[in-house]
Amino acid sequence: MSEIVDKRDLKILCAIAECESFNTETVHEATGVPKSTVHYRIQKLKENGVITNDLFELDREKLGLEITVISEVWAEFGEGYHEEIGRKLGEIEGVNQVYFTMGDTDFIVISRLTSRDMVERLVEDYESIDEIRRTSSKFAISTLKEGTSIGMLRDYSEETLFSGFGLADR
Repeated sequence: MSEIVDKRDLKILCAIAECESFNTETVHEATGVPKSTVHYRIQKLKENGVITNDLFELDREKLGLEITVISEVWAEFGEGYHEEIGRKLGEIEGVNQVYFTMGDTDFIVISRLTSRDMVERLVEDYESIDEIRRTSSKFAISTLKEGTSIGMLRDYSEETLFSGFGLADR
């Protein structure tokens, strides 16, 4: 990851995502980072293009979430299976979107990941769900259009973000 974002910036972004608030007092209470620092850091993230507008949309690539994996998931049919399996899929770290679909595929899952190690963990997490019969995952070569918001950071632990961006020891 570039020098644009450090560990404190990620803590602030995660707090904004979790609290669903941009209020400096709220972010201060969640992180312990002084309010003036929170305000300064948010402004810096905007100036550096990490936060792309006042809606706090993110540039995933500047955060290191460069790998997009699109997975088809086939599951065992049963009463209410789509809700239970959909919930389990949605709880996997790095999964940003889960769609229950019509047709041959039961679910489409979209994940944004930082590394091949995260891809491997994603596949292992799929395999740990007993009701899943089969998956087929694809890497997106390039992104032509997508909507991003800071809320996607709720899909990751801070530790994963820190280590994925090489900030674990800073």
